[in-house]
Amino acid sequence: MKEINSDIQIYVACLASYNNGILHGGWIDACQTADDIRYAIHDILKTSPIEGAEEYAIHDHEGFEGVWIREYEDIDYIAKLAAFLEEHGELGGKLVEYFGDIETAEEALSDRYHGEFKSLSEFAENLTEETTEVPGNLRFYIDYEAMGRDLAISDVIAIETGFEAVHVFWSC
Repeated sequence: MKEINSDIQIYVACLASYNNGILHGGWIDACQTADDIRYAIHDILKTSPIEGAEEYAIHDHEGFEGVWIREYEDIDYIAKLAAFLEEHGELGGKLVEYFGDIETAEEALSDRYHGEFKSLSEFAENLTEETTEVPGNLRFYIDYEAMGRDLAISDVIAIETGFEAVHVFWSC
């Protein structure tokens, strides 16, 4: 079996063994091509203590940044998701969770991403200062927290990845 080179992996179990009370399976690096993952699954089944084993299930996964992997998840999807998460990490995982698919998450990152801010109020302040000349005598009267909340209602999507780490995307 191929050495695991990433933290994004799946545990594949041989169902013939499992149904006979034997735990037989292995961890597979998900950051490889779908065909390579299939070959690794084939190797696990080939070494099964139950002759002629053909069926498998994904019994565990690691490194998928909160995206749930089902027992019979499509291998092409796993390979594509792993590549996306390897490139974008936790933010990628949260985007896939939010949008429900990789394509929309990719589109949001490439076309609608505005940046990372400490908060939505910092984003509102930044946006205001980029687009408007604020007179000095009015600067302290602007409620950027309220503006940030209002922007979140319909104009932006805020994805938090940690303390003071808010990634802002335009919603349309």
